[in-house]
Amino acid sequence: MTKSNAKNDPFLRDLWYFGIVGSEIKPGQMVQKERLGELVLFGRTHDGEAFAMTDICPHRAILLSGGEMVKTETGTQVQCPYHGWRFHPDGQCANIPSLTADQSEGVDITKIKAKIFPVHESYGVIWIWFGYDSEAEPCLDPPVLDIPADSKVRMHDEGDFNCDMDAAVISLMDPAHIPYIHNQSWWRTPKTMHEKQKTFGPIERGFSMLPHKPSSNSFIYKLFGTGITTEIQLELPGLRPEYMKAGDKHVTTVTIVTPVNESKTIISIILYWNHPVVSFVPKWLIRQAVHIFMGQDSTAVDAQAIGMSYDPPQMFIHDSDIPAKWYLALRRNWETHRATGEPFVNPVKEPVTLRWRS
Repeated sequence: MTKSNAKNDPFLRDLWYFGIVGSEIKPGQMVQKERLGELVLFGRTHDGEAFAMTDICPHRAILLSGGEMVKTETGTQVQCPYHGWRFHPDGQCANIPSLTADQSEGVDITKIKAKIFPVHESYGVIWIWFGYDSEAEPCLDPPVLDIPADSKVRMHDEGDFNCDMDAAVISLMDPAHIPYIHNQSWWRTPKTMHEKQKTFGPIERGFSMLPHKPSSNSFIYKLFGTGITTEIQLELPGLRPEYMKAGDKHVTTVTIVTPVNESKTIISIILYWNHPVVSFVPKWLIRQAVHIFMGQDSTAVDAQAIGMSYDPPQMFIHDSDIPAKWYLALRRNWETHRATGEPFVNPVKEPVTLRWRS
């Protein structure tokens, strides 16, 4: 059930979001990130356990990230840079240095807490839970990817989109923009456009472009030989894994859309692979290709955001815009489900084939 003010919340909650890539913080380190309009302090204890709490000290609101992680006999503590207050990773206050002995007797510091966020680390990613009730435990399991659980992050990159989350998600699921926004000889061009049809089916909180042979007008796919299948999924709140498989070999690109605040979104691209062809490609070249793609999408959605600021009507046509309509329906239905307790309704109820030119 939602809290009373959830009606005006711009973000979907009771969901796991991307926090950071685990390798960004080593034991005894911490870093600040803004997520869903909140300043979050991601940290890793000296024993290697990830945690997340508000980056705002409950005493005088200074940023805790300006302090330090202190190793004590009872474990790691976050020390505030302003007055030296310390907090355990569970948010509970551990020490207030300015208190005299008699003052300490009159203050129960265990009742002072910094807000914490549940986290889970898997696939090299630290996922963070944002609930409608900030004190309730997560009601969903963390995201599951169709790759081995011990898969290592091979490459990670991020880009900023100056738009809300919905615009970013819709842009990533739009099949018709590819030959124009991503017009490259080694990928696709308007001259290579032809009619396509793909079958989509439901997954738990989203939909999947079911496994299919990769597009013939994408040159890069040809490097991986024959017998390749590709599947692209979208699951709330903004998880978009693309699985390219050839037997027991795979190249998995996980694109994650995460709201920084109401008007800014980050796109995180994480690559996993065990395909030998990719291992021979210099990582700087792969990273450059990712930068090009993200830059092109960023330029497009930034320009779109300017147009959207004038609140114009939008058109959604068949069949290329159907995935966008599905996403918006998923979003509405999730809000209804969490607000009323009624069963979540997936707008994609059975496999359906869509056709478009790209």
